[in-house]
Amino acid sequence: MDAFLRKLGIELPIIQAPMAGVSTPEMAAIVSNSGGLGSIGVGSVDAATTRQMVAAVRSRTNRPFNVNVFCHRPATPDAAREAAWLARLAPEFARYGANPPDRLAEIYQTFLTDDAKLAVLLAEPPAVVSFHFGLPARDRIEALRTAGIVLLATATSLEEGEAAAAAGIDAVVAQGYEAGGHRGMFDPGAPDDRLGTVALTRLLVPKLDLPVIAAGGIMDGAGVAAALALGAAAAQLGTAFIGCPESTADAGYRTALFGPAAEHTVMTAAISGRPARCLANRFTALGAGAEPAAVPDYPIAYDAAKHLHAAAKAAREFGYGAQWAGQGAPLARAALTAELIARLRSEMDKALSDQLTE
Repeated sequence: MDAFLRKLGIELPIIQAPMAGVSTPEMAAIVSNSGGLGSIGVGSVDAATTRQMVAAVRSRTNRPFNVNVFCHRPATPDAAREAAWLARLAPEFARYGANPPDRLAEIYQTFLTDDAKLAVLLAEPPAVVSFHFGLPARDRIEALRTAGIVLLATATSLEEGEAAAAAGIDAVVAQGYEAGGHRGMFDPGAPDDRLGTVALTRLLVPKLDLPVIAAGGIMDGAGVAAALALGAAAAQLGTAFIGCPESTADAGYRTALFGPAAEHTVMTAAISGRPARCLANRFTALGAGAEPAAVPDYPIAYDAAKHLHAAAKAAREFGYGAQWAGQGAPLARAALTAELIARLRSEMDKALSDQLTE
């Protein structure tokens, strides 16, 4: 573990999950300044915004931080399917006095084809870059490695972990089925064994000659210590940071996270077009009866969801938002990011000490 932390340039085995659209440069910098690895997610923004976000983190810290990119396969537009999906959502728009958009767009460009974003990362290399939804081509990986960047990749199975190792990735994020947000499956159409964090971490640790980072359902320092006991080199926490004031979570999201809604999460593809774990809300209920083939490709479906959420939010209804959260959501705490990191450190140290004295 110590060698991996030295490689990353951090002292605390805690990685704040990137959480595109929720985490912020301010949050990432605070985590990094506190000894962990702060992260920003740039999968949902263009190259110019990526440059701005990287600069914003750098203006707040001289410590290492992680930049996460999306490596999903490009969407396959289907006008008939998209029109049918908008027609299905039309009554929900009407409920809030709005009309659905005339057409849907592929709102995010995948890193697989985004040369401009790659150029930003090479020109202003962060200490760490992480991949979600798959792996980029070998030449992109080699270019990032040549720039001195440590590379991480999400894996939801042993097969994906082995693919990351074969591609020359430095460490694998073992994303259990408990995790909030988008499932990092390379192929969302493939069978999913839905491995939990404990089982997946234990599968990957002895099979891969790489450090493994446990992710999914970890909300406190005791959970971090448990992940280390499984053989993980570090733990990645996302939902734990959503309630921090430095996140961009809106009032409805925060109310749901700290209320009864936190007790129920749902894995759904209806919001974005890819499986993602969300607090149960109006949109997850709407998508519960949808056949997978009816949902447009990611991120085209997300375009519809964002329009519907905006229409409902204007009427003070927050139940159509992408309220991503893991199964540990009931353990969320409202605290400044620096305070949360301090608590995590204290709880982890106590749990590790207790393990030694047992």
